[in-house]
Amino acid sequence: MAGTIQQIAELAGVSRGTVDRALNNRGRIKPEVAARIEQIAEEIGYVPRHQRRVGAAVNSGEGEGIKRVGVITQLSQSSFMIEVNRGIEEARKKLENLGIEVLLKESTSVDEEEQLRFIEELDAENIDALALMPVESNNIRIRLNRLISEKEIPVVTFNTDIVGTKRSCFVGLDNWKSGQTAAGLMGMMMQGRGKVLGITGYFSNSAGSRRMDGFLEEMKKSFPNMELVGVQSSFDHTDEVQKIIVNAMTAFPDLEGIFMASGGQAGVKKAFEHLKLEKRPHVIIYDLTPKNEKALLEGTVDFLIDQEGYEQGYRALSLLADKLRWEKDPDKEYMYTEINIKNKYNL
Repeated sequence: MAGTIQQIAELAGVSRGTVDRALNNRGRIKPEVAARIEQIAEEIGYVPRHQRRVGAAVNSGEGEGIKRVGVITQLSQSSFMIEVNRGIEEARKKLENLGIEVLLKESTSVDEEEQLRFIEELDAENIDALALMPVESNNIRIRLNRLISEKEIPVVTFNTDIVGTKRSCFVGLDNWKSGQTAAGLMGMMMQGRGKVLGITGYFSNSAGSRRMDGFLEEMKKSFPNMELVGVQSSFDHTDEVQKIIVNAMTAFPDLEGIFMASGGQAGVKKAFEHLKLEKRPHVIIYDLTPKNEKALLEGTVDFLIDQEGYEQGYRALSLLADKLRWEKDPDKEYMYTEINIKNKYNL
């Protein structure tokens, strides 16, 4: 006999409601708790009622054998990808036990041509679903829509999104709202006045661009006496971040705020050491990584916004597995992760 929700709840030490939310992607649950619940459900053979008819067809041999899920990432060497990759790896192990193979393609930058090539390679390997961090590009948009419409391959985007596609859903931070959050924090620290510098990574990376847009709109709306001295692209390189800050503070010695919407955060400390400042500007960065935690504790930056990278990688693949196994579509188009604000006192 197949397991029940009650059995799963007892084995996992949680409530029935928590089990229901984890198995149906409803509500906020810690990733490690959700993973444990899903593992127990698999071990005891639990099948949700609305999935049993489809599941019976699969188990009776009507399925098509091993399924393949393609995964394409960007900025593979960036520190924020540590948690994203951990989520992907955990999901890969889970899917492997379900007869689903994960084929991973990693890019070290934000490269349209390379991503198009990755899509072609995965298509040639006859993938059944695709999870990707898309480059903001019309060619990528057209290619994804062809994949979805002509081959009926479900697509989930994570970390970055792309408008104008027929993808199933997006898993990741509400980047616009996180940018607004950063503007609110900066406005409070600067008491609503002074000069601010914006630094993003690649303008073709929608995550950084949306964060910066949200930041600028909220700054203009709520803090009209704050002045933007510029938004510059660092390509997520530490040395480029250092160069941008040094040049900006040479031109504007009274700079009071720096908002970093993407990677290369170590360049902040290098710039401050080079400038030998008596008083540094207020700084907000992204992603809870060991180096960024150290920057908070040392007082190099004031606030850090984390985007739950593990949840992004894990959930994107889990959603596609549900689609392949049970024909279950995501409950929502946008599955946003939490906007977690950290400072040196709440690490």
